Amino acid sequence: MGFFAGLNDEKYDRQYKDSELVRRMVNYFSTQTPRLVFASVIIVLLAIIGAALPVIVSRIVDLIREEPSPSAILWVGLALVGVAFGLWGLNWLRRGLIVRSVGDVVLDMRSRAFRAAAEHDLSFYDQFSSGRIVSRITSDTNDFGQLVVIVTDVVAQFIQAFIIAIVLFRTEWRLALLLIGFLPFIFAIAAGFRVWARRVTKRGMKAMADVNAAIKETISGISIAKNFRQEEGIFKSFDESNQQSYNVNVQRGFVLSLVFPTLNALGGIFVGILVYVGGFSAAQGLVSIGAWYLFIMSLDQFFFPVLNLTSFWAQIQSGLSAAERVFALIDADPNVIQKEKQDVPRLKGEIRFEHLHFRYSDKEPVLTDFNLLIRPGETLALVGHTGAGKSSIAKLIARFYEFQQGRLLIDGRDIRTFDLTQYRRQLGIVSQVPFLFSGTVADNIRYAAPGVPEEEMLRLARRIGDGEWLETLPNGLHTEVGERGNRLSMGQRQLVALMRVLVQNPAIFILDEATASIDPFTEWQIQQALNLILKNSTSILIAHRLSTVKAADRIVVMRKGTIIEEGNHESLLNQGGHYAELYNTYFRHQSLAYVEQMKEMVAK
Repeated sequence: MGFFAGLNDEKYDRQYKDSELVRRMVNYFSTQTPRLVFASVIIVLLAIIGAALPVIVSRIVDLIREEPSPSAILWVGLALVGVAFGLWGLNWLRRGLIVRSVGDVVLDMRSRAFRAAAEHDLSFYDQFSSGRIVSRITSDTNDFGQLVVIVTDVVAQFIQAFIIAIVLFRTEWRLALLLIGFLPFIFAIAAGFRVWARRVTKRGMKAMADVNAAIKETISGISIAKNFRQEEGIFKSFDESNQQSYNVNVQRGFVLSLVFPTLNALGGIFVGILVYVGGFSAAQGLVSIGAWYLFIMSLDQFFFPVLNLTSFWAQIQSGLSAAERVFALIDADPNVIQKEKQDVPRLKGEIRFEHLHFRYSDKEPVLTDFNLLIRPGETLALVGHTGAGKSSIAKLIARFYEFQQGRLLIDGRDIRTFDLTQYRRQLGIVSQVPFLFSGTVADNIRYAAPGVPEEEMLRLARRIGDGEWLETLPNGLHTEVGERGNRLSMGQRQLVALMRVLVQNPAIFILDEATASIDPFTEWQIQQALNLILKNSTSILIAHRLSTVKAADRIVVMRKGTIIEEGNHESLLNQGGHYAELYNTYFRHQSLAYVEQMKEMVAK
């Protein structure tokens, strides 16, 4: 693989024909029709003026040759200056219209790409790097915008070249035929570079996406790296991606830099031939000096669009590759598929798994022929070793993943028939590591219920430990939490996350309890917040605290995706089975009896 090692396509990438890419781009610009029509008129006007300029000059050359006059020469000079200023003004207006249109389209495309990324299920992010997805939404949409600006420039030049070709044929058709005869050679070489350029450009963009992914992952985990003094290690990881990007893009630049010099040299040969043939014909009196001069002046303007197209080949291929990558993200097939989008009324909260089979991959079965009924309003605690399937059950209820066989019913209705947006509005979820967004405590509490007034938040907050946890925050609800909530303690983050669910008043509550140790007072506050939520919802608790397990109406003990025991805390302890083992391993040291026993042992 050489330089390109590790730059494989994502599974959702697909190949688009150029015609399909162009059609999609045109559809995006359908809202910009008035601006584009105006810009097109200006482009045609510019092309006519640009094509007429060498014709006028060639006629003037013939006139001056016959009757030279200082005043005539002055007027010619002033006219050309006026034309130059006019061309500048029209070009400025054209570029302004195009840039505004492109800006609006890139804004729309970036919004669609972000929406598509946001709507993908969690399994999508298990497979694909978020850094690479970010690269498609930001860098690739920007490259697409640059493509459109360049194409409009080249189109304007091609229109001008077409008009010049008509004038040249009317002036001297034999020289014009010779000029046209050169074009197949130029187009053949340019087409030969096309596939090669597209391939190396896509690889260059993938390499840059790897760099973005490395930077994002490193910055996200910078505190861990510093804790373990791995600054040099993370730099080496970044440097490896950066060096790969450098190598790939150097090779890409080498390929693309061959195009323009090759065609420029070929064009120089053709110009030399035309100059010789035209000069010889003028000397023989077969064509006028003005006509020959017209051909000489027109050569640059005629060949320039073709050469300009090749000189911008890197940006054009980059833009097409960018469009392909963005469209692939937008078009990526979802793993979670709803058969219908039925309205979801207020849920009672009955959850039933019927002969359900679930796996993350073909080689990773998690639940096999799984059956479980959770009654409305019930608080169910899931316990078991890591890998038992507890989190998978919660993720399936949240419809973050697709199961392969069986049924999952909510209030007797197939979960695959729900409008997911409406359904998830009735879900309250707190993850094991509560995630807070930059902003204030109030902003984070309002995340699921934007309209909740501050008075209601304060009322609910005071029901948790008489609101003492708020007093520990410098500015109460208006305290800035920092990135990912790093200005708050773990206990404070958990309380904010629970408040976020409490104001939402969900029908179904899912808690993946944090494993981090907290002080007894904060644990008491967290338990109070939990009790406020539990009494109004069907709750599924992936429990790591003894207080949470004891508060559950029923405890389900799991091992390797199978329910092996169920009951309440006391009955399961009396059975002396797997739950008793878990209790003695994980929960017993949290009990008051154990703490008192340890105190007595220390006292002795």
